[in-house]
Amino acid sequence: MKRIRMQFAALALALLLSACASQSPAPQTPAEEPEPQTTLTGRIVSVQENTALLAGQEDGGLYSLSLDGIPWTLDGADFDPQDPAASGLPGGSLVGALATIAYAGGIMESYPMQLGGMESVSVTTAGFDNLCELYLTVLEDLWNTDSGLNSDITELGIDLSQTRLSQSEQAAVAWAFGQYTGLPPIQGTFEELAEQGYLTSEPLGDNPDGPQFWQWEDGCLFSIRETEEPVVFSLPAMETGTASTQYNGVRFDAEKWRSGLGAYIFSDCTAVSVDGFWNSYTIGSEAIS
Repeated sequence: MKRIRMQFAALALALLLSACASQSPAPQTPAEEPEPQTTLTGRIVSVQENTALLAGQEDGGLYSLSLDGIPWTLDGADFDPQDPAASGLPGGSLVGALATIAYAGGIMESYPMQLGGMESVSVTTAGFDNLCELYLTVLEDLWNTDSGLNSDITELGIDLSQTRLSQSEQAAVAWAFGQYTGLPPIQGTFEELAEQGYLTSEPLGDNPDGPQFWQWEDGCLFSIRETEEPVVFSLPAMETGTASTQYNGVRFDAEKWRSGLGAYIFSDCTAVSVDGFWNSYTIGSEAIS
């Protein structure tokens, strides 16, 4: 009988220990820490369908930004990027506004680059400037003027180095112009393109070291050059603004060049902005060679 009691006690103890073990909490695995949030600020240069092209301010990069799937704000208020006309943005467009993207992923090595793990986009009207859009319009107008000069090209040169645009803004305008023409853009000055072998030359006379005739057989160089001549504002037009209205002006020449005997020029062009909004430009004269 004593042996039975001992066996019963051992069995009860085993059952008790088993019950305690089943009620003890399972070991906790440490939670993964969220990726640190990073921000990037840039200027919206163009919008095509549901994608915005962003010229980075700090790093000089070029980014593709989707308008769908993430929350947008404008000056701190909820904002629908698909309907910018209802926002009061100058010109009713996102183009020219500064945007700050919060993201927690990496940067995809595409061109333009894409940001992974985008969480929000904050747009501000402060610092608005759509000069990129104006210059893109100038390039498109130049492309369509005397179009026979560039109708058969397979290479597209763009030189915006003599404008006030930043390096990333120049790259963004070049990319957008390439999308418009269907040709990959090649950025560079006349001298740089010549050094890279895009341009060819031959002597104009018997002296091989004398004046040269330059041409781009397969391409055309589009360029905009700002001049230092000031723009004179119309005082009656300025009186329509307020005391805080900011006016700015630019004077420039635009040219497409294929050879010494094949070029078209918009000379003495002027444009005026009101609070960073460049609406249109005027051409002083046009020339062909």
